Amino acid sequence: MSLQEQWVALMTILRKEIKRYLRIWTQTLLPSAITMSLYFVIFGSLIGSRIGEMGGFTYMQFVVPGLIMMAIVTNSYSNVVSSFFGSKFNHSVEELLVSPTPNYIILLGYVIGGVSRGLLVAVIVTVVAMFFTDLHMHSFTVVVAIVLMTSILFALAGFINAVYANNFDDISIIPTFVLTPLIYLGGVFYSMDLLPDFWAAVSKLNPLVYVVNAFRYGVLGVSDVSLSVAFGMIGVFTAMAWFYSMHLLNTGKRLRQ
Repeated sequence: MSLQEQWVALMTILRKEIKRYLRIWTQTLLPSAITMSLYFVIFGSLIGSRIGEMGGFTYMQFVVPGLIMMAIVTNSYSNVVSSFFGSKFNHSVEELLVSPTPNYIILLGYVIGGVSRGLLVAVIVTVVAMFFTDLHMHSFTVVVAIVLMTSILFALAGFINAVYANNFDDISIIPTFVLTPLIYLGGVFYSMDLLPDFWAAVSKLNPLVYVVNAFRYGVLGVSDVSLSVAFGMIGVFTAMAWFYSMHLLNTGKRLRQ
């Protein structure tokens, strides 16, 4: 395919992905705003007023970056896993795989679709957060970089989950039993300084620790881990997920029936 034809193919997949989640916005966008509002009220206002400061900031200011990242992670992931598994379930993905469209264009289309939903939800949640607390941008560059990298990483993770899923129940197992615990143990609601040395070391095996802390640095200027290490770890995880996703597409494993 020529570059122009590849661009048309990419835009076609991307438009389909964006139209899909915008068409059902009450299921894809609205729940995040409602859920985050409840988090802000319960953890930020009610519980936070009793906790006081954490890391030199009010508890509300401290948890907001983590909650925004939680929304980005879950939406980027769920958009790709549900969309690609739907295509796999109704066998339309097979037609896409036998077309002249390069596999990396197919993967890019789904990933960018997931990233776009993650970014849109991030904007919505940030606007909601501004009703509860003042947000100050410490480093716009870090914020943009970490949001994009995180969205790409978890969109790819959603793609891998969709490839291995055999039914619709399988696409909810990983978010429920893996993703949610990693998020809650990733420093969203607490500082790593509160943990004993052993558990703080164990927590560093959790990729969400680097995501949350890097974003918190971009917003507040504080982090429990080195910023360079955080970017390095997220970059490594993203590269691994990309190459493995391409491997699954190139081999057609669990895709061609």
